Amino acid sequence: MKTDIIYNESNLDTLLKMEHNSIDVVLTSPFYNTNKKAGKKSTLMNTKVKKGQYAYVRYDVFVDTMSEEQYFDYIISLFNNFDSVLKHNGSILWNVSYGQDGAASMLRLIAAITEKTNFTCADIITWHKKSALPNSCSPNKLTRICEYIFVFCRKSEFYTFHANKEVLSVRKGTSQKMYSSIVNYIEAKNNDGPCPYNKATYSTDLCRQLLAIYAPANAVVYDPFMGSGTTAVACKQLGLRYIGSEISKSQCEWAAERIATEGKDENSN
Repeated sequence: MKTDIIYNESNLDTLLKMEHNSIDVVLTSPFYNTNKKAGKKSTLMNTKVKKGQYAYVRYDVFVDTMSEEQYFDYIISLFNNFDSVLKHNGSILWNVSYGQDGAASMLRLIAAITEKTNFTCADIITWHKKSALPNSCSPNKLTRICEYIFVFCRKSEFYTFHANKEVLSVRKGTSQKMYSSIVNYIEAKNNDGPCPYNKATYSTDLCRQLLAIYAPANAVVYDPFMGSGTTAVACKQLGLRYIGSEISKSQCEWAAERIATEGKDENSN
């Protein structure tokens, strides 16, 4: 499969076309399935919201209001397909948060992935954003300024999956290697600004820091929810290759233009 392309199709369709063991890292921020305020048929952009409904839109062609069972089944099917295309000792970097209903569903999903796939959660990275999500209507829930990146690897590769940790010393006698310390905490901006077709954009700053930890040299990175092209931009900045899937044609076109202009200003000086 050709790299440095965002395929305008379902991620499951893209995964079926991929060669086995061809991806080094899966990095993505999927839809959180928390968009339930406006009703299942009134959450798209440019949709007239009925009287009494709350206009709470995110995407131009997708409504993220699956039932919990549907959402879990879908994510588990993705992970089962990742198992086929991910290289030996590869990793999945899965950014997700929780909605107004609390964190229970998010935690159940992580547990379901570890129970029903060949993957386990090896680490949890806290992403501290530059600004918080207002939550002033709640008398007891805290304002959220952090999200999480769940680091998955195959259960059989828990002790061997790749990370760019430097060997600092080797103990005499035992030959025990001592590695550089990389803490499970990242400070990064919330997003890269607005996209006319996606109100839940991602952060290149975050993606770049994550890939610096987990992507080997010349890695191929797959984002099954490429959206406005943020993961691709981070890959381009780091000299990595990428493959993306995105069902929105408008977002694919918008992302392609964004990626094409990345670095032009610097090169012209």
